[in-house]
Amino acid sequence: MAESELVSNPTPVGEKRGALQDGDGEAPAKKPKVECDDENGSGPNPDGGGGEEEEEPEGEASDGEEGGESFADMMKHGLTETDVGILKYVSDHEGFSGILKERYSDFVVHEINKQGKIVHLDDLSIPTDNVQQPQDCEVLTEEQKKQLSELQLFKNKEGNVSIEMIDDTKEKRTLVHKAIKTLFPGLETKTEEKDGQKFIVAYHAAGKKALAAPRKHFWPKNRGSYCHFVLYKENKDTMDAINLLSKFLRLRPNMFSYMGTKDKRAITVQEIAVLKITAERLAHLNKCLMNLKLGNFCYKNHPLKLGELQGNHFTVVIRNISGTDEQVHQAMTSLKQTGFINYYGMQRFGTTAVATQQVGRFCYPLNTEKEYVVRCREEWAKSQDPEAALKKLPNKRCVEGQLLRGLSMYGKKNIVTAFGQIPRNNRLMYVHSYQSVVWNTMVSRRIEAFGLKAVAGDLVLRGTTAHPLSAEEAETHSIHDIVMPLPGYDVIYPSHHIGDGYRELLSADGLDLDNMRHKVKDYSLAGAYRRIIITPTNVSWEVINYDDPRISLVHSDFEKLENKPAPVFNKEGKYRALRMEFSLPPSTYATMAIREVLKLDTSIKKQTQLNTVWFN
Repeated sequence: MAESELVSNPTPVGEKRGALQDGDGEAPAKKPKVECDDENGSGPNPDGGGGEEEEEPEGEASDGEEGGESFADMMKHGLTETDVGILKYVSDHEGFSGILKERYSDFVVHEINKQGKIVHLDDLSIPTDNVQQPQDCEVLTEEQKKQLSELQLFKNKEGNVSIEMIDDTKEKRTLVHKAIKTLFPGLETKTEEKDGQKFIVAYHAAGKKALAAPRKHFWPKNRGSYCHFVLYKENKDTMDAINLLSKFLRLRPNMFSYMGTKDKRAITVQEIAVLKITAERLAHLNKCLMNLKLGNFCYKNHPLKLGELQGNHFTVVIRNISGTDEQVHQAMTSLKQTGFINYYGMQRFGTTAVATQQVGRFCYPLNTEKEYVVRCREEWAKSQDPEAALKKLPNKRCVEGQLLRGLSMYGKKNIVTAFGQIPRNNRLMYVHSYQSVVWNTMVSRRIEAFGLKAVAGDLVLRGTTAHPLSAEEAETHSIHDIVMPLPGYDVIYPSHHIGDGYRELLSADGLDLDNMRHKVKDYSLAGAYRRIIITPTNVSWEVINYDDPRISLVHSDFEKLENKPAPVFNKEGKYRALRMEFSLPPSTYATMAIREVLKLDTSIKKQTQLNTVWFN
């Protein structure tokens, strides 16, 4: 990395109207060798997190530190698609304008599980099994049950109920513990002694007085060890949801397993599994939590594994479309029949500006460019003094601050060690983002050079091994068979001139294509293969007219469970929207499919400009 360049905070920006800052159903994940079969959803999100981000992120200044700067003002420095190599389309239909994610309910994601079934939340009942319940009638009075029931309400989470143990025995205490935990899954219990008399004290599980390590709950041997359930969430990141469930259940987050992380700014539905937590305890959380719903409970003997999903099914609403019905028909027919270029979407890179494209040798920044970050960059460019640049940052714990502290501690000639001050997930995210922008750029060049047909020198996969096509073999393959490599030490490159282009592009960034191993393991890039073109399945669409821009245009699983009526549309409504549905494999970004339909830049910068025009 050049000394005059600093990386930017990799934390996605907060929710903004119409912004495309979140992942397409799943947050980008660490790459396996054959990436075309398993990218998003195959692991914890290195983008600052799929997992891990959206709460007060480390390095994110509070609103008060932004100096009243508007979101639109921040976006004047934002990345656009051309900055990250997204240049080409596969279709020749006329594009039209529209606004994506005006409301988070305009983007609905349903996981497709490993059996190929689209996951829905449609059952809140508790599964029955052959477990014999404790004889609670003998150990709890009606008054005690009433008190415990009231304590279970979230508003009473710091209260407690004490039950005096008369004629105390260990067996009787065990029965009381089991009865309370079976009948009142939102409570934790412990035995306390006061003035020589023993009491069983019940606390709300989410309260501060609950045990840090709760008593073990009764778990029958004939019941599967894992409770699998469907998690429905609105406008919340998967890891934020997991952390919230962990807090209420007094568990470590790693007790939960899942097949992929999902968007924040969306309605998403996915499968989750948790070790030895009853469906009753999980179902109780439906009374306590906002924007989350748990259901479709069952017990199994295995957890879920990252990457096991077959993909995601999307329901997407594009509001305020300008296209005619004929334009929409042409665009959606092309998407259904031809597909789209499998670019890494803008959320892979975030929305920030950079001093030069050369910063991609180590990373690609991921956050909106706030004014204080701009001032920090300017100071660094002028003085090359890490201490002086650090003084421009109100929040010294941000990524810029961590890197500047590293430069101050280890010197400007020890970039790798200084870069090590940044959290590992963020470092990996930068490296993977650089691979992604190289892939996007080279695919654009390949489409420009050869169009949408297989040619000699293209790569196809045979199992997990890439094979360059001869001229004769190219005649028997289509563009849908072709893969391109992410740069690394364990891949081969096309044997036509696009392969040479990889070497030229990396050389311009001071990297040697023949030496992609690094003494720091995190920076050793094995590479992977990714399909150039993806064709969605289960494609359908309709144009909707409506009058109220505030209403949801999708009937969600939760609304169906609540027996709420589906949206009613007015054929004469003054607003028009395109509602589309399609399914994608895990390795793809829905916004890139939408980009092919609209022929519009999907970057947050361009979408903010559209919204500014639309709402002013």
